[in-house]
Amino acid sequence: MQILMKHFRRWMRLLILSLLVVSVFIPICFISLRLKHLKTDVSGGFFDDLTIIEHRTEAQTLSAIEEDENEGVKEPLLVVYKDQESISDVSLGSSNKNNSFSDPGVAVDNVDLLERNGINHEAKEDYHQSQEEKLYLSGGKEQSKPTRIQQDQSLQGRSRRVHDEKVKQMKDQVIRAKAYISLAPPNSNSHFIKELKFRLKELERAIGESTKDSDLSRRALQKMKALEVSLLKASHLYPDCSAMVKKLRAMTHIAEEQVLAQKNQTTFLVQLAGRTTPKGLHCLSMRLTAEYFSLQPVERELPNQHKVLDPQLFHFAVFSDNVLACAVVVNSTVSAAREPEKVVFHVVTDSLNLPAMLMWFLLNPPGKATIQVQSVDNFEWLSTKYDTALQKQDSLDSRYTSALNHLRFYLPDIFPLLNKIVLLDHDVVVQRDLTGLWSIDMKGKVNGAVETCQESEPSFRRMDMYINFTDPLVAQMFDENTCTWAFGMNVFDLQVWRKRNLTGVYHKYLHMGSKRRVFKAGSLPIGWLTFYKHTVALAKRWHILGLGYDSGVRLSDIEEGAVIHFDGIMKPWLDIGLEKYKQYWKRHVTYDHPYLQQCNIHA
Repeated sequence: MQILMKHFRRWMRLLILSLLVVSVFIPICFISLRLKHLKTDVSGGFFDDLTIIEHRTEAQTLSAIEEDENEGVKEPLLVVYKDQESISDVSLGSSNKNNSFSDPGVAVDNVDLLERNGINHEAKEDYHQSQEEKLYLSGGKEQSKPTRIQQDQSLQGRSRRVHDEKVKQMKDQVIRAKAYISLAPPNSNSHFIKELKFRLKELERAIGESTKDSDLSRRALQKMKALEVSLLKASHLYPDCSAMVKKLRAMTHIAEEQVLAQKNQTTFLVQLAGRTTPKGLHCLSMRLTAEYFSLQPVERELPNQHKVLDPQLFHFAVFSDNVLACAVVVNSTVSAAREPEKVVFHVVTDSLNLPAMLMWFLLNPPGKATIQVQSVDNFEWLSTKYDTALQKQDSLDSRYTSALNHLRFYLPDIFPLLNKIVLLDHDVVVQRDLTGLWSIDMKGKVNGAVETCQESEPSFRRMDMYINFTDPLVAQMFDENTCTWAFGMNVFDLQVWRKRNLTGVYHKYLHMGSKRRVFKAGSLPIGWLTFYKHTVALAKRWHILGLGYDSGVRLSDIEEGAVIHFDGIMKPWLDIGLEKYKQYWKRHVTYDHPYLQQCNIHA
């Protein structure tokens, strides 16, 4: 019995030992096999994600630095990172010997990390050089304080001279990286392409909307250096310069085509915006029209109509269908006049806008001045003189073929009892008293205007810009070197006009233009032909041009000008108008008027 018990205990011990062996050694064997399998696949998934691991390591390092600074590290000194011969950026480096940026051990670890990521020997030398510069510049104890201040001042002076050097270098790196990526085979998914795309995406995110070096963070400069290392590797992988040149040329050509398309689209949209009526102005016209027809016939009469044909007064004419623009012209002229009670305004519009124009000046009379509002459709004689020849002009813009635009050539017929009149465009603002124009010696000429033949002026125009001098008849009758002049503020001697029958001359050239291409559409070129040798030059201060298309008009000229003209497509009542000049127009608009408020017309 005892023998059986001994055998039983022995077998139990053997069983327990065997179970222990199985529970210990089998997991060890399984793990070793698994590790062997992972080792064979290290060049696959783990190696591809190496750049991501490095990115996380950098982030952890930066966060650790920030924690050290928050714990009260000493004030850091100025450290300059140099790239070739130009100063790239000023960053902070600590004078503390225990700082990670000045620790040789950390530097060695960083070099080892660079080696593990496949960076070549030249990159390591650059890294060592940058570390030596940091160590030298951060050793503030060996430098005297005045010397350090002088260096800081010189660095600040140079950094002010180079405001966007690093931003330009980063954008250049982005272009180069995209070129290298495009040189790779289609659907390439190699480690290097992944790394390059990753670095490129990081740098683009770091740049963001930065336009100058001061907008860049230290992290952005680190990403810039990382991408430069990848680009250096790419230059060894793709040594064929001709392929790179072709690729860059193709990219440049595509970029130029895109820029040209954008410019054409911008020009079209600007022209379209200039031809349309803003919603607010349309609303204002509709409200005024409705209010006008609610009045009694007696209430629709403007005051002082007995003055409208008095030749002893100062008469101004405006031809427009824009209520708000006419209001600005009238308000600015009357406010600048020394004797506003002697000022008479003649506003001519179309039948559609006549009620709105009348209602506006009934509600807002121009002080002591007199105003007359007429419709172009009331001139019955115009239908016999203004024929279909004008409609044949080669223009898609209805403004050039509008009767209001060419009504200026019929001033003696519109105002048969007047001797002299000043014609103003509806896109002008009057800043000085204009009654002095009536005392100007016209020298027997019909038209007084400011010349536009100086090449240095924003309003420069040449005859051959709008008139076809290749036509033999035109070349025989006119001199292309004749000085040109501007419409917008013109004084006309109507008596001399009638004697020389310049309206008949206008009709002759109008019919000539309908038969062959003599001049461009619009009233300016045909005005040059009609008043050829019948124009006297006025002083420049009377009429300042270019506020509707040129942002380079000198503010001193604008302030001194008697009339400033928003000629061009960018009118001040449009959203596309030049903001720097809108203040001169807006100061004459009554934005607190109830109708303007209701139509959302604001300053």
